[in-house]
Amino acid sequence: MASAFDQFCEASREALSTHNGPEGRRLVQQHLETLLNDPDFVAAECGPDAEPGIRTIYRDKETGFNVLVHVYEGGKKGPPHDHGRSWAVYGQAAEWTDMTTWKRNDDGDDAGFADLEEVETFRLTPGKAGTFEIGDIHSIHFPDGARFVRVTGTDLDAIPTNRFNLEEKSVNVGSRL
Repeated sequence: MASAFDQFCEASREALSTHNGPEGRRLVQQHLETLLNDPDFVAAECGPDAEPGIRTIYRDKETGFNVLVHVYEGGKKGPPHDHGRSWAVYGQAAEWTDMTTWKRNDDGDDAGFADLEEVETFRLTPGKAGTFEIGDIHSIHFPDGARFVRVTGTDLDAIPTNRFNLEEKSVNVGSRL
């Protein structure tokens, strides 16, 4: 019998191959929530003995999606950012992550300038996942010991993404946070 992680990868590949859009990503979110409720997977990849940092644990050759595990010793409050031309599904394994979504009020024509407005904040708790579509802007905040799995549509290190500075009302092109 295939492991829960192997089943997740297969089901996600099928979902993204069949549904090239928000529906496929909604299915990935559902599959990720199922995976995060598997105690063997969580213990192996996100348990107390997991090495701190960000690790890519899978890259799908057919559809290009990536699965990354984030294990943090210290908490973090990150700046608003997007995922470039990719989408992302975050799933919580331990502790919590507050996700704040943002709306861009300017038209993006003034290079380096961005005026953002907070839209909403929601909390991911263990076993729950949230999807961010292409172009969505969000920021994350989590406590010491937080652990989550992130599925992206492509390798974010290989594409430009935007990071926003609220105080300076600026945007900079960079790569993965």
